[in-house]
Amino acid sequence: MTHLELSDSETPVLEQTYRELRLPLLRLAFMLTGSRETAEDVVQSAFASAQPRWHTIDDPPAYLRRSVVNLAKDGYRREFRRRLRQQPQPEPVTEIAELDETWALVRGLPATQRKVVVLHYYEDLSLVEIAHLLDRPASTVRSDLRRALARLRKALP
Repeated sequence: MTHLELSDSETPVLEQTYRELRLPLLRLAFMLTGSRETAEDVVQSAFASAQPRWHTIDDPPAYLRRSVVNLAKDGYRREFRRRLRQQPQPEPVTEIAELDETWALVRGLPATQRKVVVLHYYEDLSLVEIAHLLDRPASTVRSDLRRALARLRKALP
C-alpha cells in the first residue's frame, strides 16, 4: 500500500467525512476567499493533504477546518487577488440584496478581521477557539473582532 492509498477500513470513514463536511467547508472557504473556484480548490487541497495521514488525525472536522483556514490564508492569496482583478462584480452570496451588501462590507475588512468575523458569526466559534485555530492570543482575536465590528458599524447605513 502506498502512502496515498487508504486501507479498506479507512476508506468508508474518509468518504463519509467528505460527504458530511464538504459543503460546510466549502461555505467556510467561500466566506474566507470570496470565490467559489478558490473555495473548491481549498477544500479539495484540505482533503488531499489529510488523506495520507487520515489514520493519525484525532479530530477530522477540526483538522479540516483549520486546514481550510490556513489554505485560504496562505496558499490562495495570489489566486484570490488575480480572480478579483478579473471579476469586477463579487459573486452574490444570497438572493437578499441587504445580505449581499453586508457581505460586501465584510469582504472589505482586512483579512484577519474578516476571518475572525466569519469564524465567530458564521462558524459559531468562541473567541478562544478562533485564537487556537489562528494561532493568535485570545486577547488579539477579541481586539480584531472589536475593530472589525467598529469598521462595519461605520460602513453600515
